[in-house]
Amino acid sequence: MKIIRVLFICTGNICRSPTAEAVFRARAGEAGLLQRIFVDSAGTHDYHIGDPPDMRAQVAASRRGYNMSALRGRQIGAADFGRFDYVLAMDRANLAILQRLRPRDAKSHLGLFLDFAQRHESREVPDPYYGGADGFERVLDMVEDAAEGLLAHIRKVHL
Repeated sequence: MKIIRVLFICTGNICRSPTAEAVFRARAGEAGLLQRIFVDSAGTHDYHIGDPPDMRAQVAASRRGYNMSALRGRQIGAADFGRFDYVLAMDRANLAILQRLRPRDAKSHLGLFLDFAQRHESREVPDPYYGGADGFERVLDMVEDAAEGLLAHIRKVHL
């Protein structure tokens, strides 16, 4: 049984990508697919290695039933491109960094997470770090949409 491995990427791995990790893991669990889908997140920068997700992200996620408390920030490495089937960036700036880091022989799908969104036209998840609580709610709305689309895609293509 092949396990599909999904890695979500943002800048520091404390707001957007751990939110995506928590939401997508919950969706996979609800679908009974945690045995078939492995989910992780990382950042392109080393700002927050070992740190828990931003408390504002945790509070917003908790209100919707997602628990991010055990997650810790890490930085993506070249080996991740071989370990994961999907490497999904939250925005174009991080996607550009990933395109430069990606080894030439990597076969993983590299793209924007919101390419899987069905109800949001934007292709970038905005960084809520410097804003207010409403930014974290907006991130959750976008991430929940894209998580549903990604799960449908994985079911159709891989399962």
